[in-house]
Amino acid sequence: MWHGIAPSLAQDFRVICPDLRGYGASAKLKGVGHYNFREMGKDILALMDHLKIESAHLVGHDRGARVSHRLALNAGARFKTLTLMDIVPTHTLFANLSREVALGYYHWFFLAKAEPLPERMIAHDPDAYYMSCLTGWGTGTEPDFDPAALEHYKASWRDPDNIWAMCDDYRAGATLDFEQDATDLDARVTCPALVLFAKGGMMDKAYDMRKVWGDKINTFQAHGLPGGHFFSDHYPDQTLSKLRAFLDSNSNT
Repeated sequence: MWHGIAPSLAQDFRVICPDLRGYGASAKLKGVGHYNFREMGKDILALMDHLKIESAHLVGHDRGARVSHRLALNAGARFKTLTLMDIVPTHTLFANLSREVALGYYHWFFLAKAEPLPERMIAHDPDAYYMSCLTGWGTGTEPDFDPAALEHYKASWRDPDNIWAMCDDYRAGATLDFEQDATDLDARVTCPALVLFAKGGMMDKAYDMRKVWGDKINTFQAHGLPGGHFFSDHYPDQTLSKLRAFLDSNSNT
């Protein structure tokens, strides 16, 4: 998903794009407890330690953004800046659920059902299920997904181990993450932050994004981007422009 962004950033930054635990080519560990955002964040810190990176700019979209938010709270000293793409805090989504969000983001509850129900249903036709997600979370006016990127996505979502691990991620979000987040609702991100969201998308319609994140981050800027949830895929130039401006303005952080 970063193919239209990472190469340009790499002209001036060292760019590392790991697959989250359970996703893509990363390891699929057995058990819901391995997939709460605190545990998944430990992989990022271990990778930084392995590569001898003391501090970094942290950028995440969707589940990656949730891991990034938790990392910025738990290990804030390791990060120069934080960029979150098209999410509201996990606890906020569950605790303040509206009918519109429940219908639009029904997958949060379907994927969190006990195994093996969602795994079996998805595996029956993974292309149909996941394509409904890729197209259903947009505005209907986005350009097509890049063919090469789409082939990578298909290879991943057809893997039974990936399907199962992704369900465990959502099971953890609905239980462990919600419960853990409830213990530190007043915790705030202290590094400079950028919040990008799909203008007119589900999160933008259901929440005041600046108010939601104003309760969680000390200093941030927020910008709406065209397209739906996958704006980094559909509109990489616009996404890169906002991200690059933010990183450049904090290059000495």
